[in-house]
Amino acid sequence: MKIWTSEHTFNHPWETVAQAMWRKYPNPHNQAVVAIDVLDRTVKEDGTLQSDRLISSNWHLPDWAKRIVGAADFCYAREHSTVDPTKKEITMYTTNLTFCNILSVDERLSYSVDPTDSTKTHMKQEAVIAVRGVPLSSYMESFLANTISSNARKGRLAMEWVIGKINTEVSDLKASASTLCQSIDDVAHEIQILATPKVSAASPETKT
Repeated sequence: MKIWTSEHTFNHPWETVAQAMWRKYPNPHNQAVVAIDVLDRTVKEDGTLQSDRLISSNWHLPDWAKRIVGAADFCYAREHSTVDPTKKEITMYTTNLTFCNILSVDERLSYSVDPTDSTKTHMKQEAVIAVRGVPLSSYMESFLANTISSNARKGRLAMEWVIGKINTEVSDLKASASTLCQSIDDVAHEIQILATPKVSAASPETKT
């Protein structure tokens, strides 16, 4: 069994990171995930949002690994997530469904407000990897840990990419709203001018 952990701080508020999390795929940095299907999504009585999703991805296993665990066009995993908007916490648990009789990869990912700076978001990621009943199990565990580490780096780049898109969308929306407000003001001003009665100059009195 091998345990892998990682921590990272995003220089963005929790609300922004939470939005980016749902829009993370597809992205140009990590293209291993090919599809995400929502199996169930519920808002609980305590206000938390709980979701179950099916993650389809391509592990791109090398030939030696395929000979050990088998080959599959796509690998599937189940993800359960909880979003607590009150505590500003997100927790995600993911476990593999493909090759589960040979290996298990259980991941936990959390996003919370950074305890030292409320304008930042702290992310913690950990994975427990176990390969059993096949040759080179320890080597396979190390390979999977390195793959997870590489994907985690790509995932952080993907989050920054999505956050950049969100910030651009917000800026464009503000610009559009400002232009619209200016147009409305201009139209209102024109209407006011048209509605104001014109005052004619008085004709001088004619003396007889």
